[in-house]
Amino acid sequence: MDVVIETRGLAKRYGDVTALDDVNLTVRRGDVFGLVGDNGAGKSTLFKLLCGLAFPTEGELRLFDAHDRRGLERRRSRMGAIIEQPGFYPNLSVEKNLECCRIQKGVPGKDAVPKLLDTVGLASAKNRPCKHLSMGMKQRLGLAMALMGEPEVLVLDEPASGLDPSGIVEMRTLLQQINREKGITIVLSSHHLAELEQLATQYAFLRRGRLVEQVSAEELQKRCQDCLDIAVSDVAVYTALLERELGHERYQVLPDGCVRIFDPQHDAQAYSGLASAHGLGVGKLELRRMSLEQYYFELKERGEA
Repeated sequence: MDVVIETRGLAKRYGDVTALDDVNLTVRRGDVFGLVGDNGAGKSTLFKLLCGLAFPTEGELRLFDAHDRRGLERRRSRMGAIIEQPGFYPNLSVEKNLECCRIQKGVPGKDAVPKLLDTVGLASAKNRPCKHLSMGMKQRLGLAMALMGEPEVLVLDEPASGLDPSGIVEMRTLLQQINREKGITIVLSSHHLAELEQLATQYAFLRRGRLVEQVSAEELQKRCQDCLDIAVSDVAVYTALLERELGHERYQVLPDGCVRIFDPQHDAQAYSGLASAHGLGVGKLELRRMSLEQYYFELKERGEA
């Protein structure tokens, strides 16, 4: 396993505020690593530690197996990043902004800029001042700046932030292309969990600065097995029957009064039959599949995220 990022007991405190606490995670080469958590969970803090914009209070950070400060500084030249919002010179054109970025990073060869403009689909807008760009174009320009120097790892903090549905799809397609064709490892956060579900090969769930779990997309798919929604005339009686007669404890009473049964071990008729056999009316019976969003909310319900 070729590990490009590893943290061991990583912690970051700002005075009395603990932003990260005992975080242990591993990112392998070629992963699309999705970081999931509410605002304040520590996602941006972790990204700043990775990029050298902040330094750990405790623990160890490894980049390409380097962990001392000098080694980390050298390895960061193999990374590109967008932390929070990409910054531009608003009165300069797209092309000139990229040229400034090229010079700042010390990337040789002026052909780097035209190639990146083609990669992110901004060649036709190269002469447009940045202050006149749409949000989607700004995000693509930020991505181009992060890609300057052909990094092996991209760290992207909310790359779809502020985009309309079409822009979100365009960004997703672009990231998939970069990962697939260039073999670049991508570490990103997103509040669009349905979108993240179509991108990530690994997930990490953060809650109040602590890592709840790291799980592969394959394992998460197994956990997000089918669930069954059933509406009955007496929820309290039915949930007691579920536990006593079917030994089923993984369920949730939804706001509309339905009972959501996770990972059902019997066919749908067994659950409706349980209600009918005890004189309960059944108003709804629907087999569903849990999404990443539902899985995350279930972690929160259990107090794990």
